[in-house]
Amino acid sequence: MPCCCGPPASAPCGGLHLPRALRVSTSPSSLPAADAVLCVGDIGLDAPAALLARYGLRLQHVDADAPIPGSFWGEPEAGIIGCDVYVRDDTPVHSMLHEAGHLIVLPPDKRAAVHTDATDSVDEEDATCYLQILLAAQLPGVGSARLMADMDSWGYTYRLGSTRAWFEQDAENARSWLLARGLLPG
Repeated sequence: MPCCCGPPASAPCGGLHLPRALRVSTSPSSLPAADAVLCVGDIGLDAPAALLARYGLRLQHVDADAPIPGSFWGEPEAGIIGCDVYVRDDTPVHSMLHEAGHLIVLPPDKRAAVHTDATDSVDEEDATCYLQILLAAQLPGVGSARLMADMDSWGYTYRLGSTRAWFEQDAENARSWLLARGLLPG
């Protein structure tokens, strides 16, 4: 999540520069209230757990107010360790899907070494952002349109002005990256 979802646009993360189409102007202290975006508690755990299981991932529920293991930004943002995605009820759905996306785009043999930060490249980060939007379409009560609106509310910022504009007009590199690896949900 560090490249797509957090550091100021001027800050590199993990030695990487932010994705070509993506610039973030949000810091963790300026995130919207949890009720401004759809949270895991709003949709339940069954559908997300089943979706992640299709990719060999496990959804791990964390008790309210407990620290979330593997969370780059801390609570309430999702965390990743190995093949596990950690969430609380107040974790934004977009955060859960983004972190899951990071694990999905990694070859399975690299997943075991992941702890907190999984970004290897700008192209991989772009693909993760694109994939989380596609995954949202597979969750009842979420959908791509809602997820893109939540991404905008949270602070994702794209050169075309919105997540939807990026997804529809400027994300061909991300789509191609996923397609080349057989990772586009069907």
